[in-house]
Amino acid sequence: MRDASRTSPENVDALVTELDRDAEGSGYHLNPDREFTRALAEGLLANEERYGYRSCPCRLAADDREADLDIICPCDYRDPDLSEWGACYCALYVSEEVLRGGRELTSVPERRPPEGRTAGTGAGAPGASGVSGAAGAAAFALPVWRCRVCGYLCAREGPPEICPICKATKDRFERFA
Repeated sequence: MRDASRTSPENVDALVTELDRDAEGSGYHLNPDREFTRALAEGLLANEERYGYRSCPCRLAADDREADLDIICPCDYRDPDLSEWGACYCALYVSEEVLRGGRELTSVPERRPPEGRTAGTGAGAPGASGVSGAAGAAAFALPVWRCRVCGYLCAREGPPEICPICKATKDRFERFA
């Protein structure tokens, strides 16, 4: 039986405050619809109680942290969804354009493969063995992007909209080879 205090209005509000602070501090934005965001936060808390981690409330979790690493909020799909659709799959996170009213929210197609987490993500990913520099970058299945301002590296289809370390914009990233 679920502990009602875990998803109490106070705990939900505290989580929304925490998520908003973390998002804004990293160049991201929460959905401005407060009640919608609160409902998603409640789902995150329920999943944390259920599974021991905050899996995306809009996806089915396997109750196996390793299998669900890609859907622990913020999920691995957030940034590509924000870049392409203006929101993540569950619409907890939205782009600056959506936040300012310059783009409407639409349905975001599911990026997660039907079989769940794929090889090539997480700790077992190619190149995650401690190999560094260009030799390590060549082992990644995805391109590696480097922030020219602070040196932050990330492996993904395209650079992030904003560097999570120094807040430099997308155009300040270069492909790392």
